[in-house]
Amino acid sequence: MRHLLSAEGLDLAAATAVLDTADSLKQALLGREVRKLPTLRGRTVVTMFYENSTRTRVSFEVAGKWMSADVVNVSASGSSVGKGESLRDTALTLSAVGADCVIVRHPASGAAHRLAGWLDGTGTCVVNAGDGTHEHPTQALLDAATLRDRLGELAGRRVAIVGDVLHSRVARSNVHLLTTLGAEVVLVAPPTLLPVGVDTWPVTVSHHLDAELPSLDAVMLLRVQAERMHGGFFPSAKEYSLAYGLNQARLRLLPEHAVVLHPGPMLRGMEIASAVADSPRAAITDQVRNGVHVRMAVLYHLLAGEEAVA
Repeated sequence: MRHLLSAEGLDLAAATAVLDTADSLKQALLGREVRKLPTLRGRTVVTMFYENSTRTRVSFEVAGKWMSADVVNVSASGSSVGKGESLRDTALTLSAVGADCVIVRHPASGAAHRLAGWLDGTGTCVVNAGDGTHEHPTQALLDAATLRDRLGELAGRRVAIVGDVLHSRVARSNVHLLTTLGAEVVLVAPPTLLPVGVDTWPVTVSHHLDAELPSLDAVMLLRVQAERMHGGFFPSAKEYSLAYGLNQARLRLLPEHAVVLHPGPMLRGMEIASAVADSPRAAITDQVRNGVHVRMAVLYHLLAGEEAVA
């Protein structure tokens, strides 16, 4: 298959190959006045986003352009989707006009897999840029790349994922990828924000952030996804912050080498204090930078490499 649909579908060799390629591409661009590589010249990459996005959409566009691909952006509001066209017909239209790769974000879990099924045999590959509450594989890859930059190899490292795990595709993809890379993952959240069946995941579950902080190599804060919540999942934003927000006092409980991550957008003052987000311990801007190189690597493996990523 020539698609990247989930982090769960990446084995150790494939994940490491993408991360190593991202490192090589980063080095290849260092010192260049014009950040352009000819690798994907003549290829057409289409981004098709049915949900709002800043980091993912822009970094995919920059990644494609830095590799000399032609990048076309399609928004649901400005396309025939607004006239009632189905996802299937939109995908087949994009393939028919010559898209070599379709990067899709969709509010329905499984949408990217359906798209890939419809496009198998057409020569168009699909990248999942986030589907509902299911997965966001390139976010997990860029998080892993950032942790490798700061910590070295991830085998044996202990990483906490904190907050709204229930609604987070980022959490699911990171659990799959980090455990594949040999890290130990602990989920820290109130019981109401943990999914059913979490006891079958290869993770440790905790409800007490302070108790976990001293033994961590990295802590990843998740955005509280109020737009996906129907009902009360915690008493108030203030109480959530008191129990699960990373403030300066909690930052001091972390080992000196520990890294702070957040996939963005951040709810400053709730999930993370501004002083923590802007501190040298935080690698949040590095995540965004690495996102471009990781997405370049994904496009390389799908469109220029000898083998598909997944």
